[in-house]
Amino acid sequence: MYRIADRDFTSRLILGTGKYPDFATMQACHLASGTEMVTLAIRRVDLRAPSGQNIMEFIDRTKIHVLPNTAGCYTPEDAVLTAQLSRELLGTNWIKLEVIGDPDTLFPCAEGTLEAARILVKEGFVVLPYVSDDPVLCKRLAEIGCAAVMPLAAPIGSGLGIRNPYNLRIILEQAKVPVIVDAGVGTASDVAIALEMGVEAVLLNTAVAAATDPVKMATAMRLGVEAGRLALEAGRMPKRLYASASSPLDGLIHR
Repeated sequence: MYRIADRDFTSRLILGTGKYPDFATMQACHLASGTEMVTLAIRRVDLRAPSGQNIMEFIDRTKIHVLPNTAGCYTPEDAVLTAQLSRELLGTNWIKLEVIGDPDTLFPCAEGTLEAARILVKEGFVVLPYVSDDPVLCKRLAEIGCAAVMPLAAPIGSGLGIRNPYNLRIILEQAKVPVIVDAGVGTASDVAIALEMGVEAVLLNTAVAAATDPVKMATAMRLGVEAGRLALEAGRMPKRLYASASSPLDGLIHR
């Protein structure tokens, strides 16, 4: 179990709600993954949609915490406004903060993210910022009151896995708030590696939604999280350059 702000979570896997072939598949993936929190772009919520076409009908809010995000925002002003609208629409002060700096790579804007985070924290939001794997930026976001930091593993939707484990290690060493890997993982082994390194959770979307069998991949991601966390808690053996026999050398039979 881990805590973000005043809320405890058992599942260390956070899923998105986009790119699925249909809402029913999304719902099945959420169930298979065991997730207790999903992200939701506020622009995708249409409370006037007819029955069966409203995404909120397919999210069990008695079991799953909805984390609205500011996806698609390129300025701090847009991100703050989107967060305020999400609080009014969904009745939550939690927000995944995204201020995009480049439309091609979808890398976050450091300056814009810091500016928006300062405003939202002062307004009482529980801010979880999507950021680059910059230890200094993560440290400053934590210092101004963000509830967690969410460094990317690789560009959004790339499936490349953790590209810079060394920066992530520094972030983990310095972190005073939960560290959640956000974006770039492609398969269950990427998730296991992240958990083995010590992150509290992993947030992903495309890796499941774009899989050939999304529900089966959601299950694999859940197991990857469990395996990675267990390996971290177990403590891995030290690495050695040379072999070390697993059977005793005493008492060998000689001719």
